Amino acid sequence: MKRILLIALAVVVTAGLVILFVYHQQSGYTKVLTAKIVKQDLATVVSGTGQIKPITYANLGANAQGRVTHLYVKEGDLVKKGQTVATIQNVQQEAGVDSQQAAIAAARTDVAASVANEKTAEANVEHAKADLEQKRLDWERAQGLYQAGILAKQDFDAKKAAYDTDVASLAQAVAQLNQAKAQTDSYRGHLQMAVAALRSNQDLLDQTILVAPFDAIVTNQVVREGESVVPGIQSNVGSTIMTLADMSVVTAEVKVDETDIVNIRSGQEAEVTVDALPGKVFKGHVTLAGDQALLRSTGMATLQSTTGTEEAKDFKVVITLDNPTSDLRPGLSTTAKITTAHKSSVLSLPIQALTMHNPDDDKPKSKGGVQAASSSPAPAAKSAPVQGVFVVDNVKGKLRAKFVPVTTGITGATDIEVLSGLTDGQEIVTGPFKTLRALKNNALLKRDTATTVAPASGGNS
Repeated sequence: MKRILLIALAVVVTAGLVILFVYHQQSGYTKVLTAKIVKQDLATVVSGTGQIKPITYANLGANAQGRVTHLYVKEGDLVKKGQTVATIQNVQQEAGVDSQQAAIAAARTDVAASVANEKTAEANVEHAKADLEQKRLDWERAQGLYQAGILAKQDFDAKKAAYDTDVASLAQAVAQLNQAKAQTDSYRGHLQMAVAALRSNQDLLDQTILVAPFDAIVTNQVVREGESVVPGIQSNVGSTIMTLADMSVVTAEVKVDETDIVNIRSGQEAEVTVDALPGKVFKGHVTLAGDQALLRSTGMATLQSTTGTEEAKDFKVVITLDNPTSDLRPGLSTTAKITTAHKSSVLSLPIQALTMHNPDDDKPKSKGGVQAASSSPAPAAKSAPVQGVFVVDNVKGKLRAKFVPVTTGITGATDIEVLSGLTDGQEIVTGPFKTLRALKNNALLKRDTATTVAPASGGNS
């Protein structure tokens, strides 16, 4: 029995010594998560939310007051350019057009009759000229005979009277011709007035017939057949009849945070997802990056706002989809991811590994907590924090943290580009966050193998 107790005591003492040795070995070590620097493709992506909008759409409004007599299309229908989509009561307008068409026909008849009178007058003039020529010859012969004493005075006077009469007849015929021409011009003027009046009446009639201005889809039908409409501005009730949208060119109009708009340019590639169409991704490109800030609370432009309250702002960005499909509808909620920068095979590290470290924290301090005296008579100004990472450095078989300043480039979703300070394959400390914030240069490290974290840039060590 005594032997058993001695053996048990020896086991307990050995276990205690082992535990004490392990505790002593682990004291002063900081457990950290690590990863290795690798090369990979990086892309900076800016996200924004908004809605699907056609680049071309039209609100067909009422240009005449009256009752909607016919609606030839319904919401969701496809229409062609020039197709009649609705008509408004137009009895008076049709009557006006018919009346003017009749007036034009009558005016044309008057013009034709006046032209005929003009031709008659021209013939009368020609006849009068021929008679006058004959009378002139008779008068000239009569003068010769009378001077020779052969013709009697009575016959001489008759020849002269006949000549004077034909002169007057020619003048009368010419006057009648001019009158006929003037009458024709008057009738032509009446015809032009009637044609102009017809255009006016036809325009009034056309205002009661709504036609599609382009190939489109009916996206909104405001009124029903039989309801009355009135002309006015588009926001007035009873003014807009329907909305047509040209869905051949579709855009996603999204709002982007003011901190990201400076990186967005026209032509940048984007991926657009629609809430109503899960699993579908539409490729597109930026066609407009707005210059006017919009208040996030109201959507109003800052130049239009009368309040001086400072609040978050967004900017409008329009993305034109490269290959829109027929199942897209205006107003569908959408999310766009815009690639503002892209680099292939660059050194990168997880964003969470970056930290700000002050070199002054590594300087030795006196027992009282005051920094050791230096040769300079005046205390030096405190250094500014430096951006960098803690590299895992193997010193004589022990892992130590070594702070290395780094210069970074573009930022991806979880990683950031390394421009200088690190090389491919180096092991760095990535967390935990609280540990990384308090980590000191040259601190002893121990890899935390119990915690599993999916690496962003490379596998955890």
